[in-house]
Amino acid sequence: MKRLALSTLIAAGLAVSAMSGAAQAKGRLVIYCSATNAMCETEAKAFGEKYDVKTSFIRNGSGSTLAKVDAEKNNPQADVWYGGTLDPQSQAGEMGLLEAYKSPVLDQIMPQFRDPAKVKGNYSSAIYIGILGFGVNTDRLKQKNLPEPKCWKDLTNPIYKGEIQIADPQSSGTAYTALATFTQLWGEDQAFDYLKKLNANVSQYTKSGIAPARNAARGETAIGIGFLHDYSLEKDKGAPLTLISPCEGSGYEVGGVSILKKARNIDNARLFVDWALSKEAQELAWKQGQSYQILTNTTAETSPNSLKLDDLKLIDYDMDKYGATEMRKHLINKWVNDVKMGQ
Repeated sequence: MKRLALSTLIAAGLAVSAMSGAAQAKGRLVIYCSATNAMCETEAKAFGEKYDVKTSFIRNGSGSTLAKVDAEKNNPQADVWYGGTLDPQSQAGEMGLLEAYKSPVLDQIMPQFRDPAKVKGNYSSAIYIGILGFGVNTDRLKQKNLPEPKCWKDLTNPIYKGEIQIADPQSSGTAYTALATFTQLWGEDQAFDYLKKLNANVSQYTKSGIAPARNAARGETAIGIGFLHDYSLEKDKGAPLTLISPCEGSGYEVGGVSILKKARNIDNARLFVDWALSKEAQELAWKQGQSYQILTNTTAETSPNSLKLDDLKLIDYDMDKYGATEMRKHLINKWVNDVKMGQ
């Protein structure tokens, strides 16, 4: 009886062990995320549940994340970098900080965005497109008896003094896209003349590119410069915002996803890139993640709150030139020395 009891216990123990093993997650994945917190949380959770992977994310701006990835290059603390402007991810590829991966889902992506970074070979992939512009709080404009601006150059009018917010390009990919856009619109000298005039009206340079949208939505500032999908989200929540695609034309971001070099969980990192490019994940970004960018997957349904590419006046944004490390350093250093230090 004792022998039977012992064998029964062993069999039961093996069964429990097998069950617990089956229930364990299939590895881990750590994401550095530069999208909105809601989008980061939605995508990380959905991926983890779908593939039974223990997934976590750390949210930070694109510029700050690039610095972090570079500092950790000998001992990476994350596996993938998801969301945010492509320029810093493109620079990470130049710096040898990324792992190449050609996803089979790329066949569903808009052809011009299948290998968008400067260094070719699928070091970064494109998950969305965001249009640069500005949002205005119509209630605050009425209270201040201010006209609604329609163009970039309207924002230098002294009547808007203290009523404009934009992020700091040292920490924000959004703000770097603005620097690159103005430089491509007018040339570097005129762009920095413009930025100096704009500086006189700026009340705050925020750390993240999302903050001006939230502050404009709350009526803390009349005008916020950034990606228009952030303003679309706040408007959808009921904020009195009008979205302006400036009359001169504007630049845009490509949201990226990249695998970090020496990623500890490389198989799950590749699986996450496949997920991020998929119709399911891109639709989830707006259906649950409250992100209204233009999607890159041609089979995905776009949010009714998203802008339409055909309706916009966009510049021919030079991703290779303005996604280069030296150009980014040059423009940001010039902005710090000529604009911010001149406050």
